[in-house]
Amino acid sequence: MTDFSTRRTLMVDSQIRPSDVTKFPIIDAMLSVPREAFVPREKREAAYMDGNLDLGGGRVLLEPRTLAKMLDALDISGDELVLDVGAAYGYSSAIIARMAEAVVALEDDETRVEEAQGLLTEHHADSVIVQKGSLVEGAPEHGPYDVIIVQGAVEELPDALAEQLKDGGRIAVLFAEGTLGTVRIGYKFDGRISWRFAFNAFAPVLPGFERQEEFAL
Repeated sequence: MTDFSTRRTLMVDSQIRPSDVTKFPIIDAMLSVPREAFVPREKREAAYMDGNLDLGGGRVLLEPRTLAKMLDALDISGDELVLDVGAAYGYSSAIIARMAEAVVALEDDETRVEEAQGLLTEHHADSVIVQKGSLVEGAPEHGPYDVIIVQGAVEELPDALAEQLKDGGRIAVLFAEGTLGTVRIGYKFDGRISWRFAFNAFAPVLPGFERQEEFAL
């Protein structure tokens, strides 16, 4: 039988801590939430690998380092509402639920929505609402949000997501820039988002988040 608990500890010690992530809530969450439970059964042996885990259809489970560093930069507090865009089977939402007051896990695939609901309930992530809907459109009915995090790369951030961020809130986005992506943290003030560089990472562009071509007449 695979000792996933040992693998989880190794993930934190070899991927998370060396990436200068030291905040206790992040370390504790990543040691506690069983990553292997939130991936398809045939992918479980690869759940703790150092890299993005392919979920099919252009979707991935972000590598542990990328997720941890995004959360470190966002510095989520216990009274905040978080929108988790592209939550897949709920792993990232289960992690965030240990830091935030509540999480809206947005997913556009019916099968993943159903599985995420069951898994999050099973693992006592009671503060997570799983919402089925367009990732590009967000979940305005539950917003505005103190924090938004996008689980995949984007070429262009949809206006709908930017509008759902509360004034004074933060958003973490991995912008695709050729072969190397850049994670930036956006801070919203007076209705506008100001971006700051956080770190480099890579993930495929989420379906629907490609840059829209402009045609001149």
